[in-house]
Amino acid sequence: MRLAGIITGIALLTAGAVLATEIPPAERRSGYSFMTSDTKAMQDDDTSNPGMLWVLDGEALWNRRLGAADKACADCHGDARTSMKRVAVSYPAFDKALGRPVDLEQRINLCRANHQQASPLPYESRDLLALTAFVAQQSRGLPIETGSDPQLAPFVARGRELFMQRQGQLNLGCTNCHDDNWDKHLAGSAITQGQPTGYPIYRLEWQSVGSLQRRLRNCMIGMRAEPYPYGAAEHVNMELYLMWRARGMKLETPAVRP
Repeated sequence: MRLAGIITGIALLTAGAVLATEIPPAERRSGYSFMTSDTKAMQDDDTSNPGMLWVLDGEALWNRRLGAADKACADCHGDARTSMKRVAVSYPAFDKALGRPVDLEQRINLCRANHQQASPLPYESRDLLALTAFVAQQSRGLPIETGSDPQLAPFVARGRELFMQRQGQLNLGCTNCHDDNWDKHLAGSAITQGQPTGYPIYRLEWQSVGSLQRRLRNCMIGMRAEPYPYGAAEHVNMELYLMWRARGMKLETPAVRP
Protein backbone atom coordinates (compact mmCIF):
# COMPACT_ATOMS: atom_id res chain seq x y z
CA MET A 1 0.00 0.00 0.00
CA ARG A 2 2.82 2.42 0.89
CA LEU A 3 4.56 1.82 -2.46
CA ALA A 4 1.28 2.31 -4.33
CA GLY A 5 0.74 5.60 -2.51
CA ILE A 6 4.24 6.77 -3.33
CA ILE A 7 3.83 5.91 -7.01
CA THR A 8 0.49 7.72 -7.16
CA GLY A 9 1.98 10.72 -5.39
CA ILE A 10 4.91 10.91 -7.78
CA ALA A 11 2.57 10.78 -10.74
CA LEU A 12 0.48 13.65 -9.33
CA LEU A 13 3.53 15.75 -8.51
CA THR A 14 5.00 15.42 -11.96
CA ALA A 15 1.85 15.59 -14.06
CA GLY A 16 2.40 18.31 -16.61
CA ALA A 17 5.77 19.18 -15.10
CA VAL A 18 7.76 21.87 -16.83
CA LEU A 19 11.43 21.46 -17.70
CA ALA A 20 13.58 20.83 -14.63
CA THR A 21 15.56 23.68 -13.14
CA GLU A 22 18.56 23.27 -10.86
CA ILE A 23 18.44 24.70 -7.34
CA PRO A 24 20.33 28.01 -6.99
CA PRO A 25 23.28 27.71 -4.56
CA ALA A 26 21.71 30.19 -2.13
CA GLU A 27 18.61 27.99 -1.81
CA ARG A 28 20.36 24.67 -1.14
CA ARG A 29 19.23 22.89 2.01
CA SER A 30 20.46 19.77 3.75
CA GLY A 31 17.97 17.00 4.41
CA TYR A 32 18.55 17.82 8.08
CA SER A 33 16.41 20.95 7.72
CA PHE A 34 13.38 18.86 6.70
CA MET A 35 13.50 16.58 9.77
CA THR A 36 11.50 16.67 12.99
CA SER A 37 13.11 18.03 16.14
CA ASP A 38 13.39 14.50 17.59
CA THR A 39 15.35 13.20 14.59
CA LYS A 40 17.57 16.28 14.58
CA ALA A 41 18.32 15.70 18.26
CA MET A 42 19.26 12.10 17.50
CA GLN A 43 21.78 13.20 14.87
CA ASP A 44 23.19 16.03 16.97
CA ASP A 45 24.01 13.88 20.02
CA ASP A 46 26.78 11.34 19.32
CA THR A 47 25.62 9.26 22.28
CA SER A 48 22.14 8.95 20.68
CA ASN A 49 23.18 8.75 17.03
CA PRO A 50 22.99 5.06 15.99
CA GLY A 51 25.43 5.72 13.13
CA MET A 52 28.21 6.23 15.67
CA LEU A 53 28.17 2.47 16.34
CA TRP A 54 29.43 1.98 12.78
CA VAL A 55 32.01 4.73 13.28
CA LEU A 56 33.35 2.95 16.37
CA ASP A 57 33.52 -0.34 14.45
CA GLY A 58 35.37 1.50 11.69
CA GLU A 59 37.92 2.82 14.13
CA ALA A 60 38.65 -0.74 15.31
CA LEU A 61 39.02 -1.90 11.71
CA TRP A 62 41.32 1.04 10.96
CA ASN A 63 43.80 -0.30 13.51
CA ARG A 64 43.44 -4.01 12.69
CA ARG A 65 46.23 -5.71 10.73
CA LEU A 66 45.02 -8.07 8.03
CA GLY A 67 45.73 -9.52 4.59
CA ALA A 68 48.89 -11.13 3.29
CA ALA A 69 50.76 -7.89 3.99
CA ASP A 70 49.67 -7.97 7.65
CA LYS A 71 49.07 -4.22 7.59
CA ALA A 72 46.48 -1.95 9.15
CA CYS A 73 45.19 1.27 7.62
CA ALA A 74 46.91 3.05 10.48
CA ASP A 75 50.30 1.61 9.49
CA CYS A 76 50.24 3.73 6.32
CA HIS A 77 47.98 6.62 7.31
CA GLY A 78 48.60 7.01 11.04
CA ASP A 79 46.05 8.95 13.07
CA ALA A 80 42.88 9.24 10.99
CA ARG A 81 41.90 12.46 12.77
CA THR A 82 44.76 14.11 10.91
CA SER A 83 45.40 12.02 7.80
CA MET A 84 41.75 11.55 6.81
CA LYS A 85 40.61 15.10 7.48
CA ARG A 86 39.21 16.63 4.25
CA VAL A 87 39.32 13.25 2.43
CA ALA A 88 35.60 12.47 2.32
CA VAL A 89 34.70 16.00 1.17
CA SER A 90 36.88 15.42 -1.92
CA TYR A 91 35.33 12.12 -3.08
CA PRO A 92 34.53 10.72 -5.59
CA ALA A 93 38.04 11.54 -6.84
CA PHE A 94 39.87 10.86 -10.09
CA ASP A 95 42.07 7.76 -10.07
CA LYS A 96 44.92 8.14 -12.55
CA ALA A 97 45.64 4.42 -12.80
CA LEU A 98 42.02 3.60 -13.65
CA GLY A 99 41.36 6.76 -15.67
CA ARG A 100 38.02 7.36 -13.95
CA PRO A 101 36.56 8.55 -10.66
CA VAL A 102 36.24 6.24 -7.67
CA ASP A 103 34.10 6.81 -4.61
CA LEU A 104 35.26 6.45 -1.02
CA GLU A 105 34.13 2.83 -0.73
CA GLN A 106 36.06 1.92 -3.87
CA ARG A 107 39.16 3.74 -2.59
CA ILE A 108 39.04 1.72 0.63
CA ASN A 109 38.81 -1.52 -1.35
CA LEU A 110 41.65 -0.46 -3.66
CA CYS A 111 43.81 0.17 -0.59
CA ARG A 112 42.89 -3.23 0.79
CA ALA A 113 43.82 -4.98 -2.45
CA ASN A 114 46.97 -3.01 -3.28
CA HIS A 115 48.48 -2.37 0.14
CA GLN A 116 47.03 -4.91 2.55
CA GLN A 117 46.74 -7.68 -0.04
CA ALA A 118 43.30 -8.45 1.31
CA SER A 119 40.03 -9.26 -0.40
CA PRO A 120 37.70 -6.34 -1.16
CA LEU A 121 34.78 -5.88 1.18
CA PRO A 122 31.29 -6.44 -0.31
CA TYR A 123 29.11 -3.40 -0.94
CA GLU A 124 26.79 -2.63 1.97
CA SER A 125 28.70 -5.00 4.25
CA ARG A 126 28.97 -3.76 7.83
CA ASP A 127 32.78 -3.59 7.63
CA LEU A 128 32.84 -1.47 4.47
CA LEU A 129 30.14 0.85 5.78
CA ALA A 130 31.96 1.10 9.11
CA LEU A 131 35.31 1.99 7.57
CA THR A 132 33.69 4.48 5.21
CA ALA A 133 31.70 6.09 8.04
CA PHE A 134 34.83 6.32 10.22
CA VAL A 135 36.87 7.96 7.46
CA ALA A 136 34.05 10.33 6.49
CA GLN A 137 33.39 11.31 10.11
CA GLN A 138 36.86 12.85 10.27
CA SER A 139 35.60 15.53 7.84
CA ARG A 140 32.32 16.22 9.63
CA GLY A 141 31.56 19.94 9.59
CA LEU A 142 33.86 20.69 6.67
CA PRO A 143 32.57 22.06 3.33
CA ILE A 144 32.22 19.65 0.43
CA GLU A 145 34.74 20.45 -2.31
CA THR A 146 34.35 17.52 -4.71
CA GLY A 147 34.75 18.21 -8.42
CA SER A 148 37.54 20.79 -8.47
CA ASP A 149 39.83 18.46 -10.46
CA PRO A 150 39.42 19.34 -14.18
CA GLN A 151 39.78 15.64 -15.06
CA LEU A 152 36.42 15.06 -13.37
CA ALA A 153 34.48 17.48 -15.58
CA PRO A 154 33.23 14.93 -18.16
CA PHE A 155 32.17 12.55 -15.40
CA VAL A 156 30.29 15.31 -13.57
CA ALA A 157 28.48 15.99 -16.84
CA ARG A 158 27.55 12.31 -17.21
CA GLY A 159 26.24 12.23 -13.67
CA ARG A 160 24.15 15.32 -14.32
CA GLU A 161 22.69 13.72 -17.45
CA LEU A 162 21.62 10.71 -15.39
CA PHE A 163 20.09 12.96 -12.74
CA MET A 164 18.03 14.76 -15.38
CA GLN A 165 17.19 11.69 -17.50
CA ARG A 166 13.66 10.31 -17.37
CA GLN A 167 13.57 6.56 -16.90
CA GLY A 168 11.52 3.64 -15.65
CA GLN A 169 7.83 2.88 -16.07
CA LEU A 170 6.95 6.19 -14.42
CA ASN A 171 9.13 8.12 -16.88
CA LEU A 172 10.70 10.24 -14.15
CA GLY A 173 14.08 11.79 -13.53
CA CYS A 174 15.66 12.45 -10.13
CA THR A 175 15.33 16.15 -10.89
CA ASN A 176 11.51 15.96 -11.03
CA CYS A 177 11.36 15.38 -7.28
CA HIS A 178 14.55 16.91 -5.92
CA ASP A 179 14.81 20.05 -8.08
CA ASP A 180 11.19 20.72 -9.05
CA ASN A 181 9.18 19.61 -6.03
CA TRP A 182 11.37 19.84 -2.96
CA ASP A 183 9.64 21.03 0.22
CA LYS A 184 6.43 19.32 -0.85
CA HIS A 185 5.25 15.97 0.51
CA LEU A 186 5.00 12.50 -0.98
CA ALA A 187 3.03 9.79 0.85
CA GLY A 188 3.33 11.86 4.04
CA SER A 189 7.10 12.32 3.80
CA ALA A 190 8.94 15.54 2.98
CA ILE A 191 10.60 15.71 -0.43
CA THR A 192 14.14 16.94 0.16
CA GLN A 193 16.64 18.34 -2.31
CA GLY A 194 18.57 15.05 -2.38
CA GLN A 195 21.75 16.64 -1.03
CA PRO A 196 24.32 13.89 -0.18
CA THR A 197 25.73 15.60 2.90
CA GLY A 198 25.49 12.75 5.40
CA TYR A 199 26.59 9.47 3.83
CA PRO A 200 27.06 6.77 4.98
CA ILE A 201 23.78 7.57 6.67
CA TYR A 202 21.58 5.96 9.33
CA ARG A 203 17.99 5.72 8.12
CA LEU A 204 15.23 4.88 10.58
CA GLU A 205 13.43 3.13 7.72
CA TRP A 206 16.42 0.81 7.25
CA GLN A 207 17.28 0.49 10.94
CA SER A 208 20.86 0.49 9.68
CA VAL A 209 23.58 2.56 8.05
CA GLY A 210 23.62 2.56 4.25
CA SER A 211 25.57 4.08 1.40
CA LEU A 212 24.57 6.73 -1.11
CA GLN A 213 24.45 4.02 -3.76
CA ARG A 214 21.84 2.15 -1.72
CA ARG A 215 19.73 5.31 -1.63
CA LEU A 216 20.10 5.84 -5.37
CA ARG A 217 19.01 2.26 -6.02
CA ASN A 218 15.97 2.76 -3.76
CA CYS A 219 14.94 5.81 -5.78
CA MET A 220 15.33 3.95 -9.06
CA ILE A 221 13.17 1.11 -7.78
CA GLY A 222 10.58 3.70 -6.72
CA MET A 223 10.55 5.00 -10.31
CA ARG A 224 10.12 1.40 -11.49
CA ALA A 225 13.48 1.54 -13.25
CA GLU A 226 16.13 -1.19 -13.28
CA PRO A 227 18.77 -0.15 -10.70
CA TYR A 228 22.42 -0.25 -11.70
CA PRO A 229 24.64 -2.78 -9.90
CA TYR A 230 26.62 -1.58 -6.89
CA GLY A 231 29.90 -0.07 -8.08
CA ALA A 232 28.62 0.66 -11.58
CA ALA A 233 30.11 3.69 -13.33
CA GLU A 234 26.63 5.22 -13.51
CA HIS A 235 26.34 5.21 -9.73
CA VAL A 236 29.78 6.72 -9.22
CA ASN A 237 29.10 9.44 -11.80
CA MET A 238 25.80 10.22 -10.09
CA GLU A 239 27.53 10.37 -6.69
CA LEU A 240 30.11 12.70 -8.19
CA TYR A 241 27.48 15.02 -9.64
CA LEU A 242 25.51 15.10 -6.39
CA MET A 243 28.62 15.92 -4.36
CA TRP A 244 29.62 18.57 -6.92
CA ARG A 245 26.06 19.95 -6.72
CA ALA A 246 26.43 20.16 -2.91
CA ARG A 247 29.88 21.78 -2.88
CA GLY A 248 30.23 24.29 -0.06
CA MET A 249 27.65 22.50 2.10
CA LYS A 250 28.95 20.90 5.31
CA LEU A 251 29.44 17.16 5.66
CA GLU A 252 27.29 15.58 8.41
CA THR A 253 28.41 11.94 8.45
CA PRO A 254 26.98 9.94 10.09
CA ALA A 255 23.69 11.74 9.49
CA VAL A 256 20.32 10.40 10.61
CA ARG A 257 17.26 10.49 8.37
CA PRO A 258 13.70 9.09 8.59
